[in-house]
Amino acid sequence: MNISAIVAVLAVALLETSSNALEPPVELQLQLKTSLRAPLNPRFLSVTIDASLASEAKYIAFLGSQKLITLTSGLSPAFLRFGGTKSDFLFFDPARKASTEENITWNFAVKQDVCEGSKVSSSVQQKLWSQWPSKEQNILKEDFSETYKNATITKHTIDLLYRFANCSGLHLIFGLNALMRNKYDHWNSSNAKLLIDYCDSKKYNMSWELGNEPNSFKKKSGVYVNGTQLGKDFITLHDLLSKYSRYRTSGLFGPDIGQPKKSSQKMLKSFLKAGGKFINSVTWHHYYIDGRTASVKDFVNPNVLDTLSSEIKTVLKIVNETVPGKSVWLGETSSAYGGGSPGLSNTFIDGFMWLDKLGLSAKLGIDVVMRQALFGAGSYNLVDSNFEPLPDYWLSLVYKKLVGSIVLNASVRSYKKFNMTNIRLYLHCTNINNPKYKMGDVTLFAINLNNHTQKVHLPSFLSGKYVDQYLLSPGEGGLLSSTILLNGDILKMEDEKTLPDLNGKQLDPGLPLILPSMSFGFFVVKGAMASACL
Repeated sequence: MNISAIVAVLAVALLETSSNALEPPVELQLQLKTSLRAPLNPRFLSVTIDASLASEAKYIAFLGSQKLITLTSGLSPAFLRFGGTKSDFLFFDPARKASTEENITWNFAVKQDVCEGSKVSSSVQQKLWSQWPSKEQNILKEDFSETYKNATITKHTIDLLYRFANCSGLHLIFGLNALMRNKYDHWNSSNAKLLIDYCDSKKYNMSWELGNEPNSFKKKSGVYVNGTQLGKDFITLHDLLSKYSRYRTSGLFGPDIGQPKKSSQKMLKSFLKAGGKFINSVTWHHYYIDGRTASVKDFVNPNVLDTLSSEIKTVLKIVNETVPGKSVWLGETSSAYGGGSPGLSNTFIDGFMWLDKLGLSAKLGIDVVMRQALFGAGSYNLVDSNFEPLPDYWLSLVYKKLVGSIVLNASVRSYKKFNMTNIRLYLHCTNINNPKYKMGDVTLFAINLNNHTQKVHLPSFLSGKYVDQYLLSPGEGGLLSSTILLNGDILKMEDEKTLPDLNGKQLDPGLPLILPSMSFGFFVVKGAMASACL
């Protein structure tokens, strides 16, 4: 075991050390009469596929996996954003013929409208798996060195990507290359037109973006585009889309700006002034930490988690001052940038950041949160390279099943010794599409960052209600486990077409909610009759 691994294990041991005595219980304060904001987009929790997956044509065939389609279907309804840095280095060639290897890989997708029975053969899948580790390293190396090579995508790439989204019940958002420029430095839309022509001919219903993190174009490509020009480029794309009856009213989202530092704020303001009226939602990106230097403690540090709040407020202020009423999305987000932090971003401990981000974003006014990434290179994915769901996938699935679109307010009574930053509470109406629950039920989700178990009491007017508990805890390996337990039972697929039932543990009326040290969970209060939810 190397030094860094020993330090990580010791840090986890320290975090997981808890006293036997419970701290004094705290009482919840729940506002059930009014919502905090307008209802969330039904696709609030959405996902991305990084465009780097298509930088070599054959690897897009991973999206033909029946297992991956089953897992993704569990997160429907959602958007599937195909974008990222590599999207600005991809060129569409409708005339390019596939190689023999690519034809073998793609032969399952001849009938794009068929979902059942179309999948990658096991031999092809095994070959791709054996080649993927070296490809993944090349993708990450390219990101770290910020030296990007152009790549070509074909009609087959588009077909497989759309089929995957369609068969999974997700709506595809395609990120177009914004670095194609003419001699006047205006966006050259000719290649985008070829791609849109093809998508229209195939009757693909989808939405669009243009460019990824334009604030870093100069660093990554040597091309500088200011916010005003980018706004004009979006108007050009809007005008192009308006020529197609299919895409005249399709979504157009942007500018996928990076985190709102001063230069990015300036670019966002000028972009919105020039082109903000022509987009459906404003998109920006957020990561807490650098994946290459992240530590165990970063993932459970309330001060780190709190940094998201100020950034959301900064972006919302800019949007409300320039294009008031426009919805705002986290168009790409995860715990750590640079592909995530190996051994952290892909383990149970990442769930503290992910769940808190979902709760805080919904509470403060973000309408959609797109998780980077569903699958691909790096350590921040929901599904690993063998199509095994990671802890954050299961957390996302439980969230989807239990949490509705109406956001309520939850807090606790103030106690002198109670550290409010270490217990984080969020309240929504329960998902009305869950057949187990009724309108008026509410879902509380809570995070305990303390090194002791915490008792939480419902307010007296709910003390006679039954509560279903969905407590999530790590499997073997503790906070760095790659598996997750729901009420003590490990979550795993039954087979490649079947997700497990997610069953709560019913608590009798009057019992406190128990949050073990360093844990998170969901509690559905049945029969709450919350007027905001009726």
